[in-house]
Amino acid sequence: MDLDAVKDRLCAEVDRLAPVLIEASHDIHAHPELGFAEQHAHDTLTAILEAEGLRVERSAHRLPTAFRAEAGRDGPVVAVLCEYDALPKIGHACGHNVIAAAGLGAGLAAARLADELGGRVVVLGTPAEEGGGGKVHMLDDGAFTGIDAAMMVHPAGADLRRMNVIAIQQLWVTYHGQAAHAAASPHKGRNALDAAVLGYMNVAALRQHIRADERVHGIFTEAGDQANIVPARTRAQWYVRAGTLARLEPLRQRVLACLQAGADAAGCELEAEWKEPVYADMRDNEPLLDLYVGNAHRVGRTVVEPVDLSMVMGSTDMGNVSYAVPSIHPMIQVSPPNIPIHSEGFVEHAGGEGGDRAVIDGAKAMAMTVADLWLDPAALAAVRSAFAAGAPDQA
Repeated sequence: MDLDAVKDRLCAEVDRLAPVLIEASHDIHAHPELGFAEQHAHDTLTAILEAEGLRVERSAHRLPTAFRAEAGRDGPVVAVLCEYDALPKIGHACGHNVIAAAGLGAGLAAARLADELGGRVVVLGTPAEEGGGGKVHMLDDGAFTGIDAAMMVHPAGADLRRMNVIAIQQLWVTYHGQAAHAAASPHKGRNALDAAVLGYMNVAALRQHIRADERVHGIFTEAGDQANIVPARTRAQWYVRAGTLARLEPLRQRVLACLQAGADAAGCELEAEWKEPVYADMRDNEPLLDLYVGNAHRVGRTVVEPVDLSMVMGSTDMGNVSYAVPSIHPMIQVSPPNIPIHSEGFVEHAGGEGGDRAVIDGAKAMAMTVADLWLDPAALAAVRSAFAAGAPDQA
């Protein structure tokens, strides 16, 4: 079978779907929803999949806003992932509306040819990427069992092979002290705010002595009730990130020691809660990335290696998927390079012309990559071999 001709047909199918895909992107962008509450996005995407004839399971894998749609009966199984949660207050500043619509388009285009080409495509709606770990829950429920490869595209300010995805775990700490009148009897109090501030300062000192791919950042969410009352309780949220899962554990212990020292110095008690799930680093499958880059070039995009990985550093539950099946997470340009994600400026571009182009180009590039895996046994073998070889953790 002529692979180039197949790719032309897939691109034509995305063009046919373009008005629906762009409308879906705009609709999700206009209705931002937080993780595990993305009912509008869930209903919008599943309705389109059903209208196009796919078998759809709503509220899949025991998550109310997850979904699973499949097409094809035989051959390699490729998953295309959709994200659609937004950020608190700022909305779609991470462009998940683009991820959702591009994944939708790739899945629908591939589904149209699946039986003819002898492959299977699975479109997975994965909620709560922004901290909730939807993909991790879906992994635990068997969503990726039998999947040969998984892919998605993520909006950015440039077309890049990869994002520097590092491991992360959230930590919530509560300091318990003793309230007292701050003027009349301060000696009877134990200041939980002092404990939190001292812990924060200890972490600030620690930051000078951690690796370049490690990050620690936190905020106070409770800091006392009134200035003339010695604070009896304070609370803080911390993100602890490291280059790999293996390096996350020792950094966690160093951070916790800093926070405990603050409590000890102020005569307070520390209550620490490490939040699950942990997000893993991303193990990009290089042969699969090569296929995507070539297909992106067919639609006029030049995908390059980031010059400075610190410019596109972050964490995602797609990292956990990459430990389970061959996976990629390339970045697709939506905005000018000087507009960072998670900013108000990026919201506008995600819902504008740049976002629309990314939806169509991303859908085409991924659909063609699906076809490569279906029709080129050598390509699929290379993907599997690279995954089997793994990416050993760095000490």
